[in-house]
Amino acid sequence: MKKRSIVSITGLAAVMLVSGSAFAWLEKTGERDEALSLKPNRENGIEVYEVCAACHLTEGWGTKDGTFPQIAGQHQTVLVKQLADIREGNRDNPTMYPFAKPESIGGPQAMADVTHYISQLPMNPDNGKGPWEPGTPEWERGKKLFEENCVKCHGEHGEGSAEKFYPKIQGQHYLYMLRQFEWIRDGKRRNANPEMVEQIKNFTDEDMKHVINYVSWIKVPKEDLAPSKDWTNPDFD
Repeated sequence: MKKRSIVSITGLAAVMLVSGSAFAWLEKTGERDEALSLKPNRENGIEVYEVCAACHLTEGWGTKDGTFPQIAGQHQTVLVKQLADIREGNRDNPTMYPFAKPESIGGPQAMADVTHYISQLPMNPDNGKGPWEPGTPEWERGKKLFEENCVKCHGEHGEGSAEKFYPKIQGQHYLYMLRQFEWIRDGKRRNANPEMVEQIKNFTDEDMKHVINYVSWIKVPKEDLAPSKDWTNPDFD
């Protein structure tokens, strides 16, 4: 399998023909841009989050089986973008859609409030890990794939970029990331960054498992973590 550290011009042109624009995934949308321009209200964010907590848990930690992702500590820009994409039909998520609708959580101000609240929640210090521990050949293989293909956007430690809408992937559950990676690679996640689609299109299933395994073991900075895996959100006591 030939790896590329830079998206080829030819490949990106092909993506442009399909999507209409190389940056269609970041086309301006009224709700996203408005929500990011508003001052968040923490108290309302807590109230709105009660809707989200039914699946993502009051701590925002999701589930290790990958059914629901950890959203605690995620960049607010990423949270707003994904929420707006689901609401506007740019990302298929039939489970979340009814709860994301304005009738359920409110308009742009509510989006600003709840996403800011989520972004400030401490992350789970015991996220779902992949099967291969650091130092194993599979972990080393994943590390190499990550350095060759993922660092440019997601950063050396999977920290992502709030400014560029690149998600934080450190601390995320292995099984959730594995499913999303496969959907992006196979064209099933319509709001994916076309540069990522191009970058990973030749990954085999084994490549995919190894690189996601490596990511799942990346250490999250201590200051971003809850004090223990038994921590409970005091806002919902």
